[in-house]
Amino acid sequence: MPEDGPLAAAIADLSRDTGVDPGDIQVVANEPVTWRDGSVGCPKPGMMYTQALVGGYRIVLRAAGEVVEYHGSTGRPPFRCDHPDPNGAIGA
Repeated sequence: MPEDGPLAAAIADLSRDTGVDPGDIQVVANEPVTWRDGSVGCPKPGMMYTQALVGGYRIVLRAAGEVVEYHGSTGRPPFRCDHPDPNGAIGA
């Protein structure tokens, strides 16, 4: 497991949330993406976002049978996205 960076941060966060040992968390996807807007693929109802392309990444993890997505933008830490927009990224 990587010791730093977005992937390690996402694994550590999911481990804290679920109690699953970090070594037992499976990486389903860890990919660079271009988000369609400032919501970074995780819009919240009633919020407005910048309408510009945002470079970033998507991390998909599996822990104890649950699949969880983490989104982020370049240079920013990942955050858990429980309701990802299926059209939030270009070419994904």
